[in-house]
Order: sequence, then C-alpha cells, then structure tokens
Amino acid sequence: MPALITPFDERGEVDLGAHTHNMELLAGRGVTGFLIAGSTGEGPYLGSGERQALVEQARRAVNSSAYLVCGVAAESVRQATAQIEEATSGGADAVLVLTPTSLARGNHDAVGRFFVHVADASPLPVFLYSVPMVTGYELPVAQVEALASHPNVIGMKDSGGRPVRIQELARSITEPFIMFAGASRALAASLAAGGYGAITASANYASDLVERLVEASDVSNADAEQVQSVLSMLVGVIEPHGIVGTKAAAAARGLKAGLPRLPLVALDEETTSQISNLLAETFVA
Repeated sequence: MPALITPFDERGEVDLGAHTHNMELLAGRGVTGFLIAGSTGEGPYLGSGERQALVEQARRAVNSSAYLVCGVAAESVRQATAQIEEATSGGADAVLVLTPTSLARGNHDAVGRFFVHVADASPLPVFLYSVPMVTGYELPVAQVEALASHPNVIGMKDSGGRPVRIQELARSITEPFIMFAGASRALAASLAAGGYGAITASANYASDLVERLVEASDVSNADAEQVQSVLSMLVGVIEPHGIVGTKAAAAARGLKAGLPRLPLVALDEETTSQISNLLAETFVA
C-alpha cells in the first residue's frame, strides 16, 4: 500500500480533485490498498473533517475494490477517537494509529494505555504504527507483544528499518497479526524476516518496484536483490528531502502532488528536476 500523499492547493486546502486523480492513477497501476492521512499524507497537519473528506473521496474513487486504512495522529485518547470517528464515517476499513509522542514519549505504560483505550473504543480494526524517525520513539517489542493479544489490534506498521524486530515479533506473536514494513531501504530483508507486506512512501512513485519485492518474498524471486538495489538508490536520493521529496517524485510519475501544508514548502526547481530526471531514467516509458 502506498502511504498516499495529500495534495493541497495554493490556499492550503485539501485538493479532493487531485486526490481522486492520484487514487485512480495508482489503482490503474494495480494498487489495491491505500493508507490515507498517514505521516507521508501529512496526517498530523489535517484538521477537523479533513480525514473524513479524504477517505470518502477515496472510497468514491475506488468503490469497494480497495482496502482503505486511515492514519490517526493524536496525542490523547480523546483526539484519537475523534479521528477514528471521521475514518469510520468516511468508509475506511481500518485505522493506523501513530504512537503518541508529546507527553507520553518514553512512558511505556502510558503509551500502552493509549493503545488499549483506543482499540477498545474503535469500531474499526487497529494497526499499531511505530516510526521512530518521525516521532523519536520506537514502540518496544514487549509492548507490541502485549497489545497483539487485544482482539481489535490486528497488526502493525513498523518503519524503524530493523528487520530483526519484524523477525522477533513474527516468532513471538501467536495470534493472527499482520506485520507491514515501512522502511523502503530494508524492504526485502523485512519481508524475508516475516513481514506480510509494505506500506511505504516510495509506493507513491515506485509502486511497481514495491509490488515486485512483495511478490518476491512469496516466491523467493531471484531478482529481489536487484529490485531492492534500485529502490534503495531512489529513496536514497528522494527520502532525505522528506515528504516534499516524495511529493516531487510522485509528481514526476504522474500524480497531482499539489503543495505541502505550511510550515513545509515545496522543493526548489533544481532538486525537483534532479528527482524527475532520475525517475525518468529509472522508469523508461
């Protein structure tokens, strides 16, 4: 699943027309699942009602043919449940809940209570989300193991880029638990370690490469190393620029990326051109 970008117009408003275009374009490339309003989708910057609008429009664009996960970026259970209400009203199939990191960071008991209360209250299945590069906090393995026993916690996206964590969790969790890898540079190794699939920013602009890696993990495809090498090369140029780098890359591959929401600003023309040329060389028409 791509961690889908969210396009904003010149006024800073969500551009639902561009969002529809992006959904339809990626669906046409064979994508059957999407993360809406995740960290790459600038989820922490979204206001009241915007998650629901994005999910509703995504559902209209793909009808019932795609699995829609909505990102939740909240610091309190109250905030999280409000965002989950939007996701539910919009027609999401599940939610991906980011670790709270303002007042609860490092307080493992508080973080655990957060997830338990959110999972208790959510009418949608819950995926845990650990992304230490963004939050400065990595959900401990022991905490994940404990939360996996909750009947409404069905899996996790781990973006820490350490396949050994996925391997450890795959071995220790006996309940049905879906592990998604989120670090593109470690995708092949994470899938080989027991990951079910991938939710990545790179799938906005390299969904074909990500799909090949996921398929290779199922059939021990001999070209996995080569595909990982190409993907790692791309993300090595694009990801240092963060979300705006992903947006520039997505635009180069036909998506309507729009503008980022302040305080983020778009890349300069020279860097944008470098990314565009790199992708043109990689994906020859």
